[in-house]
Amino acid sequence: MRIADIINISDSLAFCGLRRLLNSQLIACVAWLLFCSLQTVAAHPVAQGAMEIRLDAERVSLVVTVSQEEVAVANAWSGKHSTLDLAAVRSHGEYLLAHLLVLADGQALNGQVVETPNQISGRLSFRLDYKSPGAAQHFEFSQNVLRELSFAPGNPWEASYIVKTFVAGRAVADGLLFTSQEPLLVAAQDFAKPGRLALEGGFVQHGVLHILRGYDHLLFIGALVLAAPSWFYLLKVIGLFTLSHTLTLILAVLDIVRLPAEIVEPMIAASIVVIAMQNMFWPRSKQGWPRLFLAFGFGLFHGLGFAGGLLEAMSGMAGSHLALAIIAFSIGVEIGHLTVVLPGYYLIRLQQEAKNRLALKRLPQYASGVISLCGLVYFYAAVHFGGI
Repeated sequence: MRIADIINISDSLAFCGLRRLLNSQLIACVAWLLFCSLQTVAAHPVAQGAMEIRLDAERVSLVVTVSQEEVAVANAWSGKHSTLDLAAVRSHGEYLLAHLLVLADGQALNGQVVETPNQISGRLSFRLDYKSPGAAQHFEFSQNVLRELSFAPGNPWEASYIVKTFVAGRAVADGLLFTSQEPLLVAAQDFAKPGRLALEGGFVQHGVLHILRGYDHLLFIGALVLAAPSWFYLLKVIGLFTLSHTLTLILAVLDIVRLPAEIVEPMIAASIVVIAMQNMFWPRSKQGWPRLFLAFGFGLFHGLGFAGGLLEAMSGMAGSHLALAIIAFSIGVEIGHLTVVLPGYYLIRLQQEAKNRLALKRLPQYASGVISLCGLVYFYAAVHFGGI
């Protein structure tokens, strides 16, 4: 037997093995997405809200404004309420009380729910009061809201709040990002506003996690990387995508352009399917102006998806803090993109250099097939369940 025949046989065997592996991955991917879509069609397991912390000599008051998404997720997993009615909304106050911890000089404070919403739509605000020792000087706030609930295996939900702090009726801090990752520290005698580094750092981190925890954006970026013939072309595509989604993110947060989730979510899902299928069936158009046009056009909808719960959470921020938050969040989003683009493109280049391996040469087509199927499942969930 000739050496060439041995190589061809090995290529065929490798191709068959890869096909079986990818077929199993297709099934697993579809099953996972169907599992997620039955629980929620939100592409990001992050519920965003706002919080006012008010400190005085007698009590600590927390005014927590949450999204309908946070209430729906908490109730769906608890099994207490099958529908999002007024009783379900009001019960969320006790849930918040159980998942928000307030320490005064290291001592846990007892709290109670004193105000709940009178409606099930719009801004849902809850007020929690904690009796405060008059001599306390240092307060620590921590939360684990939704952390016991899994969006997908190994990927729990995360609730975040943009915080404004008042001491004795005077605003002392605005724009801090409060997550489960780090406690929020407030000194009663500290009237200095938070530094720009603290504000920007929190929103940069939030932008990075928004990408790494959002499978829709990961799938879209992955489809773009699969078809990039060179670094220069990849930078052009990603640059146009960045420009467009940053534009609509800013317009949405400034309340200039907004679209309902019932439109945004299906369009984001459609963008995944279109780009992936373009990789498979129209390979010539994936490296020209049609791909650049699609990246820019679909990026406009991805920007509205990025905005998400940030719209309500940022609505009460001061102008300068709002601008810093938008810039920092956008930088974080791009850092998240790079963590996907750089290793992804490197792996694709390695695959392209293995020209004598048929199985490896077909890898981008199989990967695009996986991405398109994931996008189709996401599209069905977004249309069928009506968005986030």
